[in-house]
Amino acid sequence: MAPMTGGQVLARSLVQEGVDTLFALPGVQLDWAFDGLYDLRDAITVYHTRHEQATAYMADGYARTTGRVGVCMVVPGPGVLNAGAALATAYATSSPVFCLAGQVDSRGIDQDLGLLHEVPQQLSILRSVTKWARRARKPNAIPKYIQEGFQQLRSGRIRPVALEIPPDVLQACADRVQLRQPLPGLTNAGDPDLLQQAAELLQQAERPVFYCGGGVLAAAAWEEVQAIAEQLEMPVVMSLSGRGVLSDRSYLAHTGLSGQALCEEADLILAVGTRFWQPAQAWKLAAGAKVIRIDADEAEVTRTSVPTVGIVADAKHALSALRDLVTGGKPRRSRKAELTQRKATAEAKLTVLQPLADYNAALRAAMPDDAILVNDLTQLSFYGTIGFPVYCPRTYIGPGYQGTLGSAFATALGAQVGNPDKKVVALAGDGGFLYTIQELATQRQHGINVVSVVFNDNAFGNVKRIQQQQFTGRLIGSDLVNPDFVALAQSFGIRATCVQSPAALGDALRSALAANEPGLIEVQVGEMPSAWPLIVPAGGAYPYLLP
Repeated sequence: MAPMTGGQVLARSLVQEGVDTLFALPGVQLDWAFDGLYDLRDAITVYHTRHEQATAYMADGYARTTGRVGVCMVVPGPGVLNAGAALATAYATSSPVFCLAGQVDSRGIDQDLGLLHEVPQQLSILRSVTKWARRARKPNAIPKYIQEGFQQLRSGRIRPVALEIPPDVLQACADRVQLRQPLPGLTNAGDPDLLQQAAELLQQAERPVFYCGGGVLAAAAWEEVQAIAEQLEMPVVMSLSGRGVLSDRSYLAHTGLSGQALCEEADLILAVGTRFWQPAQAWKLAAGAKVIRIDADEAEVTRTSVPTVGIVADAKHALSALRDLVTGGKPRRSRKAELTQRKATAEAKLTVLQPLADYNAALRAAMPDDAILVNDLTQLSFYGTIGFPVYCPRTYIGPGYQGTLGSAFATALGAQVGNPDKKVVALAGDGGFLYTIQELATQRQHGINVVSVVFNDNAFGNVKRIQQQQFTGRLIGSDLVNPDFVALAQSFGIRATCVQSPAALGDALRSALAANEPGLIEVQVGEMPSAWPLIVPAGGAYPYLLP
């Protein structure tokens, strides 16, 4: 093989792993990497953004909605730090993101010489928001680390990984470089004896309940959940990160609003791919209730409580085995009428929260079943954690427990890149949308057909309400001055309009989605009612204080 620069080795190694999409921003430490990508521009499409946080957010949105690895590349120092919030989000949501990070010259790393973009201990910074991080010191090491990083993304609990490559390594030439073939992920199928024990407990239970988290979606195990749930007529309670595991059209599908009571009354809970925080720490399980935990992360199985049976395994493998083991269990009295009524009671509680309920319904009615809704931290999104019906897996995306305000728009752009045949909607408030508003330029340049819905109350609405209600109206830092969102979007060449009612929002969203082009809808609203009395007990928000 002819001699190659480190940048060429990197580009070819990515192609070896099947990468055809890269979210990146160029910079001097990455010049040779981009030159290597130029040679393979027919194989890898580079989406360049206007801020490094967007590269990692886009990679996250791409990854979580497709199940494929999202790859981003940023310069060192401020580039890595700017991408850090998105990497933290990917870490919180168990998202398969590979971050390629520049560095300063190899001879100056951690020497405090004042080199461009130098920050001390950058690799340690990356390790705080990844499961695996390495530094390539020679061009010949790049294929090995790319191969190893991708294997990490296919093994165990999915979380981001990172590879640092200094500019001198990217520029250096090497001959006899050995590119590597992808390695399969290392997955755990689960202890057969523990799976048999779990199956027997499930068959003996009178009121079993599934509690499913984001790990079920990460493992693509929703069909196995549905099969077991229907076989045993088990209600499926979905955590905030687990929405979409089972279609909300099923009487078995529940959010925490109806699911809290179901879990508290259950004689057995099968918890899969979840931290199990709400049931174990905030809710009160029935005396003597048995708990089966299945998780790819051994530490997670006992982090919040000690289960009756703890199984360290990939959710898809373990649930596939359980599905076969529980076939032919004893018949039970049907719970369909009871579970249907519980869902109806929960919906009635949500309906009185106006105009949140009507705006939520307008969004759902205007979107196809498989459309992807990417949520920021805004009042309607909080309501949606327990009130927005989700019909398909990986179509309801939020920032997880990281709660990264401003993440939705850029994350939605990545989701659209990964799902060109689906409709994608970004839901944000006026406060959060301005965090990444510059990516309207990225959207226009690359023709990414996301429709952004921006609810504008000229405030950090949730903060303002808390200050009014809990601090006797002592308002500080919560009122906002905003641009004309419609005019601003139009200045980027984005189709935009403004509405002031749920019915108008529904009509505008249908029109925007039908246009199949970048769009923005501003929704002007006043103060919204508080949904927190329903959201917090139901697990629709992550806790910030320990009980």
